Amino acid sequence: MAKYITKRILMIIPIVIFVSFVVYCVMDLVPGDPARTALGDEATEEQLEIYREDHGLNEPIVVRYAHYIGGLLHGDMGKSIYNNEDVWQLYFSKLPYTLLLAVASVILTVITSIPLGILAAVKRNEWVDTGASALSFIGLAMPNFWIGLLLIILFSVHLGWLPSSGAGAGWKSLILPMITCGTGNMAALTRTTRSAMLDVLRQDYLRTARAKGLNEHLVIIRHAFKNAQIPIVTMIGTQCATLVGGALITERVFAWPGIGSYLVDSILKSDYEVVTGFVIMTAVVVSLILLLVDIIYAFMDPRIKAEYARS
Repeated sequence: MAKYITKRILMIIPIVIFVSFVVYCVMDLVPGDPARTALGDEATEEQLEIYREDHGLNEPIVVRYAHYIGGLLHGDMGKSIYNNEDVWQLYFSKLPYTLLLAVASVILTVITSIPLGILAAVKRNEWVDTGASALSFIGLAMPNFWIGLLLIILFSVHLGWLPSSGAGAGWKSLILPMITCGTGNMAALTRTTRSAMLDVLRQDYLRTARAKGLNEHLVIIRHAFKNAQIPIVTMIGTQCATLVGGALITERVFAWPGIGSYLVDSILKSDYEVVTGFVIMTAVVVSLILLLVDIIYAFMDPRIKAEYARS
């Protein structure tokens, strides 16, 4: 198991190198002059040239990328062109807000979707199943930004119960972004849980468990759900990674001070150092989340653990 975890951690290194190179090249092709962005329109050509020379902007992209990777290995991702703040510190000042939103959304998704998916599978083709399927289709069809705007209009503008933006109101500020992020995920996880449970409910060992006189609730939870957890955990892990790496629309709608919102601002300002550093670090965080999901597999399924031991 330790050997497998080590191999997976080592696999993150080429992923980070590939992502960083692609992002670095793409940002180099973006129209605009980093020197002009940093010094402003009032800067003279001489000042601009001095800035480019001091920051290595006149060197070939391969040389600049090699310098960037060297700095990255020492925990140096450069400084923001716009406000000269350290990119490393900026990222980790925004990461807790994004993680808080992601974790809250996943918790909301799990406590609502898994029971609903189990119930829909057990009551297949009944009104509960039909209602759950309808809600899932609606949740998948509605885009996040539209849900967010509707929630703001209802709960912030008309009712005045919850703040419409920012994180200054404590837990109340988290409610609307959490629901917005969780709606689509709830729909997807409900359908995944239902499908996984339907596959397990057809198995012979459940009929054997019922023939032994076990309570139906024990049969469903202890036997059926336990063996349907792998695809459910896969979906939850994927949703966690997606929320950390791609909650920027929700963060933007609610002005949530997380990674996504700041990344959008940096793109609009052509802050190349921040964009590159944020994307690379997000790739690392997402890779670690997916690694954690794989490790959880091994503890849930002895067959997977045995396979890891042989590899």
